Amino acid sequence: MLNKSKNFKISILNFFVLFIFFPTSLFSDPVKPSFYSNNPIVAEVDGESIHLDDLKHARIQEALVQLYQMKKRSLKEKVLQKLVKKHPELGVDTKLKVSDEEVEKFYNNTPGIKDLGNLQQMRNEIQDYLKNSYRNIFIEQQYQHAVKKGWVKVYLTPPNDFRLEAGVGTAMLWSAKNKLARVFVLEYSDFQCPFCKRVQSTLKKIRKKYPKKVQFGYRHFPLPFHKEAKVFAQAVECARDQGKFWELQRWLFDNLTQGYSNKQVLDAAKLSGVKDIDSFKLCLKKGKYLKRVETDIREGIEIGIQGTPTFVVGSFDQDSKIVSGEMFSGAVSEEKFVETIEKYLALARTEAKSNP
Repeated sequence: MLNKSKNFKISILNFFVLFIFFPTSLFSDPVKPSFYSNNPIVAEVDGESIHLDDLKHARIQEALVQLYQMKKRSLKEKVLQKLVKKHPELGVDTKLKVSDEEVEKFYNNTPGIKDLGNLQQMRNEIQDYLKNSYRNIFIEQQYQHAVKKGWVKVYLTPPNDFRLEAGVGTAMLWSAKNKLARVFVLEYSDFQCPFCKRVQSTLKKIRKKYPKKVQFGYRHFPLPFHKEAKVFAQAVECARDQGKFWELQRWLFDNLTQGYSNKQVLDAAKLSGVKDIDSFKLCLKKGKYLKRVETDIREGIEIGIQGTPTFVVGSFDQDSKIVSGEMFSGAVSEEKFVETIEKYLALARTEAKSNP
């Protein structure tokens, strides 16, 4: 009994010590452990949380991705700067040289670059571009070597994925046979945009690589400072009436130069296989598809498109005709297309297994 009484008094004493010096520990919920999140709460409204991802739209996501890429490049350089003291072989050569042969090869083999000027005019820009490219490749190789050796641990995380939803609308589909395709590449383009022209060769390769698993669609986004672009967009729609959309689309990207007359558009239609030129001419003259082109522009702006080319790549819902995925701008590389397409193909396979 004496021991029990003594223990009770000690417990009471401990209680008062805790109460005096740590009062909140007795009458509050346990402190939740803090942890890093790249989707933190940014506000609370009437007890309801608003997270960072709730603020996102396509342009914010694009800016976040660009910022992440900048941080990533800076991190790689900082890592190599610190490691070079112990590992001199990781030093970056600041005097990279680009030969005349490399400049000429780049000029002759890069689609669209000849439209920007002759070789002499473009030489310095090409040299700077290649030097920067070679330097980035070298930094990447050295950085990956350091990671494999275990000399560096990286904690930088990319922004959360952002799923953009874009309607296919009246987009021209590449293949009528791909009606069951679960992945879609939706293109918004401008016929007078040099980057749109440049990416067409890449798209050709991607279509060849995924002839059945992926559907491709084309919508118009003629920029206001490209005077004839809206007319060209209407022209391919008129050619669509005669089953020659892709033929005229390809011809225009391959052959267009600045300043094109109506007669040359008609000649282009003939060369593309349009048989009823009178109907084509009347279609273009009456502006039959002006509203369709303007609808493409409006819906493009609504999902955040500002320039061309822009692509929405993602999962495709056959019923709603909605592409749910990611947006990319510019002359996207073949590697980027493949990486993104494979991700959504894998997602489609997973969903098919879970919903037999």
